[in-house]
Amino acid sequence: MDITFKTDLARFNLRAAAVIIRDGKVLAMSDERSPYFYLPGGKIALGETAEEAALRELREELGIEAAVVRPLYVAQSFFTEEGSGESFHEICFYILIDCSDTDLASRGESFIIKERHHTLEFKWLDVDTLENEYFYPTFLRKRLINLPEGVEMITEHE
Repeated sequence: MDITFKTDLARFNLRAAAVIIRDGKVLAMSDERSPYFYLPGGKIALGETAEEAALRELREELGIEAAVVRPLYVAQSFFTEEGSGESFHEICFYILIDCSDTDLASRGESFIIKERHHTLEFKWLDVDTLENEYFYPTFLRKRLINLPEGVEMITEHE
């Protein structure tokens, strides 16, 4: 059971996102419901750690077995989803992931994966120019250039 619920005011989500950086680029994705790019990941299930959730989502979305390096950020975000207009209160754990023992680099600069009823587009975005991309969450546009030594807590109202 995913840790999410809806109230009259907003939907709450507890999420994990994978930060995969290779050669100065971060792996981002989009789909037909979200015209912008975002990091691979998803909701954390009850009884699951953020690290386990990030690795599970990579298995489900990319079919890879990756390794956790370390957590980078814990972000509490308040935003309205562009596609649906729904308001969210979301807590997300951003986990640095090592994919060097996978075939991810050989898939090209962009690639498409069909997942159930959705088409997922993956693309390597340059971290130096990420602030010019249609990419969320906005706080990551500048923070992926120099990763923190320890875990940083972020609050964002978009």
